[in-house]
Amino acid sequence: MSTYRSADPVRTYYAYGCASSFLFALCFTLSAVYYVRDAGLDPLQMVLVGTTLELACFLFEVPTGIVADLYSRRLSIVIGFTLIGAGFLLQGLVPAFLAILAAQVLWGAGYTFTSGADQAWITDEIGTERAAKVMVRGQQFGLAGTIAGTLTAGALGLLSLGLPMVLAGAGMVLLALILTLAMREDNFQRTPRAERETFKHMLDTLKDGIETARRRPVVRTLVVISLIAGLSSEAFDRLWSVKMLTFTFPTVLGTSDPAFWFTVLALAGTLLSLGTSLALTRFAPNRLQASHPTGILATLAFLQVAGVVTFALAGNLWLALAALWLRTVADTVTYPIESAWLNRHLESRSRATVISMVSQANAIGQVAGGPPLGALGRTSLRGALLASGLIWAPIPALYLRLKETRRTAEVA
Repeated sequence: MSTYRSADPVRTYYAYGCASSFLFALCFTLSAVYYVRDAGLDPLQMVLVGTTLELACFLFEVPTGIVADLYSRRLSIVIGFTLIGAGFLLQGLVPAFLAILAAQVLWGAGYTFTSGADQAWITDEIGTERAAKVMVRGQQFGLAGTIAGTLTAGALGLLSLGLPMVLAGAGMVLLALILTLAMREDNFQRTPRAERETFKHMLDTLKDGIETARRRPVVRTLVVISLIAGLSSEAFDRLWSVKMLTFTFPTVLGTSDPAFWFTVLALAGTLLSLGTSLALTRFAPNRLQASHPTGILATLAFLQVAGVVTFALAGNLWLALAALWLRTVADTVTYPIESAWLNRHLESRSRATVISMVSQANAIGQVAGGPPLGALGRTSLRGALLASGLIWAPIPALYLRLKETRRTAEVA
């Protein structure tokens, strides 16, 4: 281990999680406004931007997970942040449709290098017993970074909508350099060089991941849930802003500019998510770290359904905002609980690959579900949003079914 790489793994996880969340918020808080105002994208092009991103995630997810399992978690994360930074820079510097599409491929591929690798890295370094608590705490640091990034984006966006993206890209590249020097990796066992260079061992690692998903009910069910979530979420993620723009925003501080209000919406959603996460950590820590957190996950999934359906039907700005924030909070709190639960059911050698497979299922769902619902949205925005909520509806039952399966196994 290099003498430079002496940082405590937990502190490193918190620090780069906070920094990367800051940079993501800096880039994306006003991205929808940038796409429309500066790049002149129409609704169809907006959907194609999302589809291109998800196709990139789909194509690169498993291969990049294999890199993290066979070569180095740290290397995978560093490569990922570098590519993400390049994508952010491209779309911020060149406000044109084709450039933005290319940027999605770059940063989407980069994201898959980090997806799974960061969770696998911290789990390897500190052990599965500590991972759940650290991941929840890490998300709280991430939310703090998101708040700072949202505020910064709002301020910089008053000068130029592309400026936050450019600074976020440069920051991602700098973060990759810092992690190269400081990030430890003490407990990862690399495959010997002679074996790493053969495709056979890459295929063997992928087969191990598929076999794990096949024989373990928790892993198998989470793959299905990820697929359904993808079918639902792509349309909602692209169309909620379109619906919000149909409302008349009140004038605050002398402005009713959508750029100002989108910053406020993002900030409020993040603060609510952070407050909820802190409250659960304080008052219900056992639920967050439960061996089988099916009850809380089912509840959070039901709240997401309720939030999306209410948002779709809402004809009032404040009701729509309440529903949007409900969905945001439930979705944000779900992620670290589900991630820690999945990691407890995986072996180290295939951990990043299986996590990547779960993410890939989500990407497949988004690619398959986004365009049809987007087409529906051109004729009925409410219908597309409502369909998104109804597609999500089976997920609470899938979580509860796992609970029943576990009880049956215990009785037997």
